[in-house]
This record gives sequence, C-alpha cells and structure tokens, in this order.
Amino acid sequence: MIRKHNFKWLLVLVLAMAMILAACAGGSDSKDKDTSKEPDKEKDKDTEEVDEEEDATEDDGGGDLVIAVLSDASSLDPAGSNDVPSSVVQANIFETLVNRDDDNNIIEGLAESWEAIDDTTYEFKLRQNVKFHDGEPFTADAVKANLDRIRDPEVASPRYFLFEMITDVAVVDDHTVRITTEYPFAPLLAHLSHNGGGMVSPKSIEADYAAITGEVKAGSVITEEPVGTGYFKFDKWTPGSEIKLVKNDEYWGDKVHVDSVTFKVIPESATRNADLERGFVHIADPVQPVEVDGINNSEHASVNQKASSSLSYIGFNTEKKPFDDPKVRLAISMMVNKEEIIEGVYDGFGIPAKGPLAPGIFGFNDDAKPTEYNVEEAKKLLAEAGLADGFKTKLWTNDNPQRMDTAIILQDSLKQLNIEVEIEVMEFGAYLEKTAEGEHDMFILGWSNPTGDADYGMYALFHSSQKGNPGNRSFYENPEVDKLLEQGRRESNPDERLKLYNKIQEYLIEDAPMVYVHHQEYLTGVSKEITGFSINTSGIYQLQEVKFVK
Repeated sequence: MIRKHNFKWLLVLVLAMAMILAACAGGSDSKDKDTSKEPDKEKDKDTEEVDEEEDATEDDGGGDLVIAVLSDASSLDPAGSNDVPSSVVQANIFETLVNRDDDNNIIEGLAESWEAIDDTTYEFKLRQNVKFHDGEPFTADAVKANLDRIRDPEVASPRYFLFEMITDVAVVDDHTVRITTEYPFAPLLAHLSHNGGGMVSPKSIEADYAAITGEVKAGSVITEEPVGTGYFKFDKWTPGSEIKLVKNDEYWGDKVHVDSVTFKVIPESATRNADLERGFVHIADPVQPVEVDGINNSEHASVNQKASSSLSYIGFNTEKKPFDDPKVRLAISMMVNKEEIIEGVYDGFGIPAKGPLAPGIFGFNDDAKPTEYNVEEAKKLLAEAGLADGFKTKLWTNDNPQRMDTAIILQDSLKQLNIEVEIEVMEFGAYLEKTAEGEHDMFILGWSNPTGDADYGMYALFHSSQKGNPGNRSFYENPEVDKLLEQGRRESNPDERLKLYNKIQEYLIEDAPMVYVHHQEYLTGVSKEITGFSINTSGIYQLQEVKFVK
C-alpha cells in the first residue's frame, strides 16, 4: 500500500478529533508542553505507581488486567521468535535461570546460585519444589532439554546465536547443572537472562519433537499450548485478536494479584486510548508522543515513561543493488535528519543514535562520530556511485505510526537525490516474515537489547551467520566485522572487549548497513485503576506486582 504525503496531516486530524472527544468525556485536550521530558527535568517514571485518589485503596486481588497492544505475538515458543510482541507475553509464562535488575546486575531466577568452575564452565544450583504448569518438576534434566533444543539444527531457532557457544550441558544431580562453553564467553549469564532461554516443560518439548514433519515446523506444539513455570499460565489465543493468561496458583514464589491478564490487539492508537479512558483496558501500549499531554492531564490515566535500550533504524538489503554499495547507503544515511524525526515524529521523546548501541549498554562508544545530515556530501557520494540521476526503490514498514511517519519524511528527503521511494505498509507478522526472507529493498524496524551487552546489540544484527530471522535483516556481510564480533565473544578482559566493540562501531558507522536513527523512550498509558505496573529497558512489562485500586 502506497502512503502519500497527506498521511501525516490525516493522522494529526484524527488525533485532534480523538482528543476533542476525550475532553467532552471529562478528559483534557490541553497541548501545554510536558516539561517532564525536558533534559534538565528528566525523571524515570518507571518505578512510580500511578497516582491514586485520596480515598482509594489497593484491592486484595483478582480481576482481569487488560493490555491493549499494537501487534500480536508471532510465537509463544521462547525458541521460536525474536520480536518484542512475542516476548512480552512469553516473559509471563516462562522463567529463565537468572534475571537482570534495573542496574544490569545478574540476580537469581530459577537458579538460586552459580559459580565459575573454570574459564569455560559454570555450575548452577537450581531452586527446589518448582513445578511446570503441567505438574512436571523443574530439574536439571529440564534445563538440559531446553538448552539442547534451542541449539538443535532441526529446531532452527532464531535465538540460537544466544547459546551457540555452549558445547555441553551436564546434569550433576536433580538440582545441579553444569554449562560448558567452547571458549570463555563473558556475557553468558546475560544471555541466560534473555527470555529466549525460558524453560519449557520437558513433556511439551517431547510432544513438539514428535509432531515435527515436513509440514509441521518445530515449535508448533509449544506455541499452541505453552507450558512454563511462570506466575501466569496460558489460557487461550485467538490470533490477531487476543491472548489470555491466568494466575498460576501453584507458583513457587510471590503470586500475582490479578486473576488473569488479556493482551488485546488494537492497532489503532485512538481506539486504545478511548478504551483506556472508558476502563475497557488498563494499559495501552504504545502511546503516541502527541498524546502524552492529553493523557497526563486526564483524570483516568497517566503515561509511564521509560528510557530504553532499543534502537530504531532504517535498514538496507545490502545484497540488492544499489544497496550493495556502501556509498549509496552512506549517502542515504546523510539524508536522514535525526533531530527532525525525533522532534517531529516522536515529539522529543528519545535521543539520536550514534551507532547500534544505546548509552548504558556495555560496549557503547561515546566517542563515536555519528553520520551527520549533509545534502551536498550525499549528492557527491551518489555521483561517485554512478547514480547522480537517482533511482527508484521501495521502503517497507509495519503498521506503526512513528515508522510510517518516518517513512514519509525519508521519502520526501530523498527526492533531493532524485531517489523515488514507494512506501509499503504491512501487518507486523507478514512484515517480519518477508524481511526475514530478504524480499525488501529498504525497511524500518527496531531492535531492543534485553541482555545489556554489546554482543547482543551487534552480533545478531551484523554477523553474516545471522542473516534473516535471527536479526540480520540487512543481509550484511563484512569479513572484518565478522572477525571482530567473534573476537568480542571470545575476549574475557572487559577493557579489551570495549576496544573491540568501539572498533566495530566505527566500521558500522562508515559502512552504513543501516541508518541508526534514535533510542526511543517507551510511552505506556496506565489506568489509575491499577498500581504496581512498570516496564524494563527492553520493553518487557513487569506485571507481578500489579493490583487494582478500589
């Protein structure tokens, strides 16, 4: 579907009408600047509970928590997907051996303790009396079954790269397991905190293997009936509509307060917000930047703001002409005015990206020199590539308003280089499938970093072995970058790792397999009917402490 220039004005008109209707229902259409997002007044609202009325009290428990989301999950198998809409659901069903706190420290998960036996071996002591939702006990055999499965070529997991360095998973006893890697791998614990390492019931794994045929892919059984150890259990999934989870009354730790949580797919932002106001949903994700003031000034909800570890980017299919030429990619990169996009599309929420890593991620290169907006230099580079007269191309995006707006801005900007861009907008699931197959020219997407380490932020996106679904949708291949990424994985000295990743980022800025646009701020509408909600830097909802307010 071609998106024309009047799309942005139409979007503004629709949003304005929605705000007027909200005002008539008791909300506010105030457009005063929200000073909470100014740099000198920045405040992390992630740990703040929603303000309550003076006479309000927390409910003892119960109720159905409804979350309105933009896109449906693609898979409920932890080994079967690599996208945030899937992860936000999976994280409530499955648990990992270890977790990360807000300061990026590794903390307990299904493992109570761990120690390094030598440079390549970790031993984990597992929690006892933990059960899967089907009643099966969680043991070292379950850990082995899961880590062996995600590394099985027959499963072809897009999250294989997280654990490909593991050579052996040995059961010492029922509650002790040893993991051995091919080489010293510094971020192993960080990788084990990723929900791709979520523990699935061994019975489900057996049933899934038994079902695999030429037509039935690995993960089909698990995604239809996901069974983990988490504080929520799977109830039902109506694809394209909603996913419902219910409270796990047999959970080994602190149980959730709500009876159930429903992830309701609502693509239209105005509908999400209207449902939030009417109490039909309790969390709306995402809130559009231009909607923040209206929600914060209302009586029914407020916006939870969280600085993210994610990257928004414009990717090139580097295996297709003319994007196989770094000069063409760099020329287009120079036509992207990041500040204009952040202010005009994201209303100032977020910061410009220098490269693929966000500040706070291990390996971030603060000294890196980003590609600057420069029309004349872009024209010069395109002429050197033999394309002074420009060319025609297609730009794909999914049905995300900010990405669609960014596409329109880029389309207009590239006219200055005589590049004619046709924009095509797709449903998220189809979009992921087609970009994984390499059918695109250019595309707009994002990448979060749930491990907090440079390896995750760059290996999946740029190593030639990760082309397609694992993350490298740019189909980028550079032997020197491959070599450095592999060295970064094998280097145990933090200072030496930093040097390697700094060098990699310099290569990636110059080679421009993608345009590094910005690091966004997550904006989530939260009803004043609930407390205890938060979201982490990789966009995963924290629902264990959510309660309804009487």
